[in-house]
Amino acid sequence: MLLGATPLGNPGDASARLIEALRTAPVIAAEDTRRLRRLTQDLGVQPAGRIVSFFEGNERERTPSLIEALRAGDDVLVVTDAGMPSVSDPGYRLVAEAIAQDLDVTILPGPSAVLSALAVSGLPVDRFCFEGFLPRKAGERRKALAALTTEPRTMIFFEAPHRLAESLADLRDAFGAQRAAAVCRELTKTYEQVRRGELSDLAEWAKGDVRGEITIVVAGAPPAGPIEDPVQLAAMVADAETAGVARKSAIAIVAAQAGVAKRVVYDAVIAAKQAH
Repeated sequence: MLLGATPLGNPGDASARLIEALRTAPVIAAEDTRRLRRLTQDLGVQPAGRIVSFFEGNERERTPSLIEALRAGDDVLVVTDAGMPSVSDPGYRLVAEAIAQDLDVTILPGPSAVLSALAVSGLPVDRFCFEGFLPRKAGERRKALAALTTEPRTMIFFEAPHRLAESLADLRDAFGAQRAAAVCRELTKTYEQVRRGELSDLAEWAKGDVRGEITIVVAGAPPAGPIEDPVQLAAMVADAETAGVARKSAIAIVAAQAGVAKRVVYDAVIAAKQAH
C-alpha cells in the first residue's frame, strides 16, 4: 500500500513518484474522486487503475475490500484531497489494519499543511504538537483548550473558515491575549496569506470575511518564569527574523514567549546591535 501526499493547492508540488503512482497503481482510494480527476488532469496523467471513493463516511466499510485487494497482490494508492493521508484525513484505519495483517505500507512523501504552516509561522519549531480540528461546539472547544493552557510546545490546529473567529477568540481567552500565533490561509495557492501576531489581534482580524483552507499555529506556554537575559532575547528575535518575520512582529512574538514587555525585548535588540 502506498500513502501518497498530494499538493495542498499548487499541482506543481506533486512529486515524480506520486505522478508515476497515479499513472500505474492498480487501485486508487481517493477521498474525493472528482478532486482526484481534477488533479490528474492538471498533471496530465491518465490513471490505469480502478478508482474508488475512500472518505470519512465510508472508511470503515471500505477498508476490508481494500485489504482484500492488497492480499490479492494489487497495490493500493491512498490519496486525500490535499496533503498527507491519515493526518486528519482518511487512512489511519486502513494503515492499522494492513499492519495488523503484515501487509507492506510505504509512503510517497510530499506536501503537509501541518509542517508547511509551522515552517512559515516564525514560531519555535524545535518541539511542536498537532491537535487537528478543535471541537465544533463552543463548550467542548473551550474544555479542550483549557487542557492545553500549560502545553509548552508550539501547537498546530486545523479550522474551518466559518469557525475561525470563534476559535481564535477562544484561543485568546484560554492562552492570553498576548500569546503569539499565526493564521495560515490557502497555503501554496494563488491567495496564500500568513497573518502573524498576538491572539487578540488575530481574533479581531478574523471578524472579517476570511475564506479558504485554514491552519492555525500557536506558541506554546511560556516558561514558569520570564526570560530577562538580553542576550537570549536578542537571539530569539534574530532567529525569528531569520525565519522571515519582520522585526516589529518578531519583537512582539518574543515578548509573548518570554513573558516580558515588548520594550524589554526592543531594548535587548538595540543593545545587541550596538555591541556589534
